[in-house]
Parts: sequence; structure tokens; C-alpha cells
Amino acid sequence: MEVRVLARQGKGVREIARALGISRNTVRRYLRGAEAQYAPRPKRATKLAPYEDYVRARLAAAHPDVIPATVLLRELAEQGYTGGISQLKAFMAPLRRAPCDPVVRFETEPGEQMQADFTTVRRGRDRLVAFVATLGYSRTTYVRFGDDESFPAWEAGLVGAFDYFGGVPQHVLFDNAKPVLLDRDVYGPGRHRWNPQMLALAEQCAFTPRVCRPYRARTKGKVERFNSYLKGSFVVPLAATLRSGGLGLDVQTANREVRRWLDQVANRRMHGTTKARPCDLLVYERQHLQPLPGGVMMRLMPPAPPARVLPFPSIQHPLSVYGELMEATA
Repeated sequence: MEVRVLARQGKGVREIARALGISRNTVRRYLRGAEAQYAPRPKRATKLAPYEDYVRARLAAAHPDVIPATVLLRELAEQGYTGGISQLKAFMAPLRRAPCDPVVRFETEPGEQMQADFTTVRRGRDRLVAFVATLGYSRTTYVRFGDDESFPAWEAGLVGAFDYFGGVPQHVLFDNAKPVLLDRDVYGPGRHRWNPQMLALAEQCAFTPRVCRPYRARTKGKVERFNSYLKGSFVVPLAATLRSGGLGLDVQTANREVRRWLDQVANRRMHGTTKARPCDLLVYERQHLQPLPGGVMMRLMPPAPPARVLPFPSIQHPLSVYGELMEATA
């Protein structure tokens, strides 16, 4: 339109091209009647094209949750996909929900802190929760699934984490849960009334319990971020696979599969913040952890019942019998 208006004003081709910042050939083409439209280029086949239906099916099976691109990339690579993650993310962008808000983190020295929390995987009658513990320095994480958040579940999760990490950190950072904390600041600022059972466990394992400030649960940024990663990279893909076979995700299946996922995927991935693998940093951090008392594991894992003692008659004799035998042989 601008080209034609300027032409009607008596402007020449060169002057119009200079005024609008376009080439003279473009001006001539518009003046000949061609519109400012170009035929769309034919869509080029990408390396992802043969796998697009698979990606759609996986995302549909996981709905309303979303499987991360890193997980799908690993699955596609096993099927022969040789492309990168960029085109996979671009294809998934219109199909997935917006990412969560970032969380705040702070760094700690090796062996100094572990963050522990429960995250809800499934609500309702068939409840599924996960205890998650992350070491602050190495970002190594332990997960244990269950169906409640009682103190025995906290105790089993904490001791299982200490055993998995190979020791006990100096501090454990919790949320304000009743199995951990009964009342805040009851004896003064920062002096809380702890759950006696948790306090006894802390004394036995030699760690100091600490809690977040109210409404500041994201102080535990490391474990909070891993909760999202756990659901997206482990729970959702596993549940989608089981659902495709007509099965459901239960506590036993989740615990059976999560240890392998932790060892082979979660703790071996390149961490976005530390730029190192948690399993590699754990080798160094383990040197700064305190040993886990053996009595704790024995209490949670009761020993096997003692072998039954059969009532065999005694074959011992009084000493006088042996004396008589010695005299007879003499």
C-alpha cells in the first residue's frame, strides 16, 4: 500500500526504495500488482519426525502431568533417534504446561547439611507420598515411597538416607511438620519444642535438627526442586508405562524401581547448578559425614529369631568318674 501511495504521489522507483528501505526490484514487483506475500516454504523433514507420534502418545498418557524433554530424549535415543534436544523441546513447547517458578538455593560445606521433606504424589484413598532427602553439597538424593507421613515414616526415611549416603551430616533441615516440631519459639526465639521421638533420633544419630521459617518452605530449595524433578522424570514416566499396561503405581513398585533410577539416572546426571555429577561429589562429601550408629539400623531392622535349641541330654559326667577311669588305666 505504501509503495502504491508513494507512486501516486509521483515518486520514482529509486526514491520509493530509499524511503521504505526496500530494493528497487521489490518496488517494481509491487507496482506490477504482486502483493507482499510469499509462498510458504515446504516443511523440511526433521530427525524427530518419525518419533512425533510417540512423543504425543507419551505426553497424552502422562496428562495432566508432563514428562520432561530430557526423559523423552533418553527414551527416543534407545529407539534410534540421533537428533538433539532443541528440536524436541520446540516440538513439545505447545503441548506442555508452563514451568514452575524457580526456587532459592544457598550453598553449604561438605557434610554440613541435608534437606529432608515429604512430597505428595497421589492423594485420596490410594495415597502415595515420597520422603526425599538431598545432601546440600553434592546434591545426592535418596527417595523412599510410602502411604503416610507419620514419625515412623520420617524415621525410616532419615535412617535409609544416612545408610544410602554412607554417613550422617551435621544438620538436617526440615519443614514445620508435626512429626518434627510441636511448637515454634516456645522457649524463646529459635528455641522450639521438638517432637520427642525426632529429638531422640537426632541425639542417637548425632545430627542437629533445624526448621524453616513459617511460610518459607522454599528455604529448602535443593530438595524442593528435586521434588519436581522426581515427579516429572520418574513418577510420571513410570506411571504412564504402567497405565499403558493396565497397571497402577503402588508403594512396592515405586520403591523397587526408584533405587535403580537414583543410581543410574538422578545421581549420575550433570547437575545444572554444581555442573558436576552428584555421585562424583558424594565421594568427597562422604569423607565429611559422621558414621551411622549400628544400633539404629538394628532397631529398624529386627534381627532374625534365634535358632531353636534342641533339648539334648547332657553327656557330661561328674569329675569323680574321670578320676576312677584314670586309676583303672594306671
